[in-house]
Amino acid sequence: MNSIKAFGASAETSPLAATTIERRADTDRDVRIDILFCGVCHSDLHQARNEWRDFMPTQYPCVPGHEIVGRVSSVGSAVTKFKKGDLAAVGCMVDSCGECAACKANEEMYCVKQATFTYNSPDPHTGGHTLGGYSEAIVVDEKFALKVPKNLDLAGVAPLLCAGITTYSPLRNWKVGPGQKVGIVGLGGLGHMAVKFAKAFGAEVVLFTTSPNKTEDALRLGASQVVLSKDPEQMAAHTGTFDFILDAVSADHDVNAYINLLKKDGTMCLVGAPEKPLAVASFALIFGRKRLSGSAIGGTEETQEMLDFCGKHGITSDIEIIPIQKINEAYDRLVKSDVKYRFVIDMASLAAA
Repeated sequence: MNSIKAFGASAETSPLAATTIERRADTDRDVRIDILFCGVCHSDLHQARNEWRDFMPTQYPCVPGHEIVGRVSSVGSAVTKFKKGDLAAVGCMVDSCGECAACKANEEMYCVKQATFTYNSPDPHTGGHTLGGYSEAIVVDEKFALKVPKNLDLAGVAPLLCAGITTYSPLRNWKVGPGQKVGIVGLGGLGHMAVKFAKAFGAEVVLFTTSPNKTEDALRLGASQVVLSKDPEQMAAHTGTFDFILDAVSADHDVNAYINLLKKDGTMCLVGAPEKPLAVASFALIFGRKRLSGSAIGGTEETQEMLDFCGKHGITSDIEIIPIQKINEAYDRLVKSDVKYRFVIDMASLAAA
């Protein structure tokens, strides 16, 4: 085991603070990565504050972070994908059973025995629980380490490991492309990436928002039109015209208003996770053979595909870089949606913590 610096929470009511954690000794299949940047996901806040206690209670100490970009400092004897000095990334998972149908299809996020998430999961190597990327380094099986395109800004790459793949995966799965009209609901950390990807795939992109002041940004990011969802006339003008709608909103809202905008055989996919169950009018789906679906992150193979696609098209996340010492302030700002559109921690600041 190796002791390293980290930043984490000791209890649900505690602010995040400097701490020391242990990383396992490298196995022959492991890659050790010195972390350069780590994105801040809203789920980090939920987990640190134990806000998902009813279905995913937090284990303390909690070291969040699953949008990790760094440089390989050592590799095990059986590693073939990386060598010392390579750039590498780690997303939301660090292990899975490797034996079920989902794992064999490289869709480890749907592992029937549940994937080992980057933090707050039982750790099969140490017997404790996993600790994430708000730390100096991470050790991971090479299968769950990803190659980073050299032409991209590394800080802007970090959120691709969660916000990026969470939106890329459903757009790819439902084959969004030229000739399709695609709606994106919400322009936050997820939504802004969805707009970029849908545009890059060649679709006509419409952004739905409750905030008129997001119009300029949405158009800059690739939307051809912005609809104020609180305006009944604007919504009605799009009835029955969408092939696909990606809903990235985590607050309580009326999904039926968007289902009504789908064409026959159209699909609405949820990637936001509202706290309360959503009410769905069955007739809105029945008349039109419409689909309401959901999607998680992508597996290792698809996440690498996404990173390669971003490298080819020059896509990164819009970010605000912060030192680790401002993480509690960043969490408070996240609650207020006061960020465009993702915080990223410069992990060099951990040395002074």
